[in-house]
Amino acid sequence: MHASQGRSVGLGLALLSAFAFGGSGVAAKPLIEAGLDPLHVVWLRVAGAALVMLPLAWRHRDLVRRRPVLLAGFGLFAVAGVQAFYFASLSRIPVGVALLVEYLAPALVLLWVRFVRRRPVTRAAAVGVVLAVGGLACVVEVWSGLSFDVIGLLLALAAACCQVGYFLLSDQGGDSTDPAGAVDPLGVIAYGLLIGTLVLTVVARPWGMDWSLLAGRADMGGSEVAAPLLLGWIVLIATVLAYATGVVSVRRLSPQVAGVVACLEAVIATVLAWVLLREHLSAPQILGGLVVLVGAFIAQTSTPTARAGGVGDTELLSEVPEVIADGDGLSAGRTAP
Repeated sequence: MHASQGRSVGLGLALLSAFAFGGSGVAAKPLIEAGLDPLHVVWLRVAGAALVMLPLAWRHRDLVRRRPVLLAGFGLFAVAGVQAFYFASLSRIPVGVALLVEYLAPALVLLWVRFVRRRPVTRAAAVGVVLAVGGLACVVEVWSGLSFDVIGLLLALAAACCQVGYFLLSDQGGDSTDPAGAVDPLGVIAYGLLIGTLVLTVVARPWGMDWSLLAGRADMGGSEVAAPLLLGWIVLIATVLAYATGVVSVRRLSPQVAGVVACLEAVIATVLAWVLLREHLSAPQILGGLVVLVGAFIAQTSTPTARAGGVGDTELLSEVPEVIADGDGLSAGRTAP
């Protein structure tokens, strides 16, 4: 009974994380169309979230001594690496192709679990991954921009590997049976965002940003919205809440199941773009979204037991105050503003 409840909570958190990540592009696209560079929006997103999480970084400052490798890995791979490699791939291959390659991450997680960790992988999880990736191909309409560039594909694959790192690193330190080695997920996220900010500062070079744009307004589907409000959504919901719920969901489920559920980010991003930005949804996209849902449902039934819950996840909600576009550099929330 307890295991079933734990899995239900984990699934709910995974869905909330997917919704939060998926909604990032809806808020970011108006800012980009108003004149901000996509990389600058990414930097604002990560740096703003790091500032919000700074008190938690101070509270869990012992992690710097206890788990420096975990913190560095999360910051380099889960925060900075995914976005840097994804944007680099966009300069050489279409958005849909880059996004599809990146979301091979759930399949790579299964391979890691099976052949590196040497743990059994259920048939349901494998079927769920295949359906989710196939449905995602329809959502991004990959056939409309087929263009193969070896370097571009390698960069996108590097982004996928970094996304694998997000799921696997999120799973570290959450064993409640070993309190001495437990790691609070919020501390990991806080330091990951700080390290990611440092790395992205070198990549994005925010000193060249037109800061005056943040004081204006941006068009969202025909409605004028204050730029600070959009930025607040990106920082608080699409980053702080998204990472927090995502990391805890991985600990309650498993990296492979959480990875498949994360494919819903692209579906959520497309639907929100349809509703809020008046972007058209084609029949293949609708069908692909349904296939992704089916794949995620099958995959989440593949684990007979759930995690009891990592350290710190019962305090999550009390502590914590993308659009797939037509070539503008936006994708699902982990890789887009």
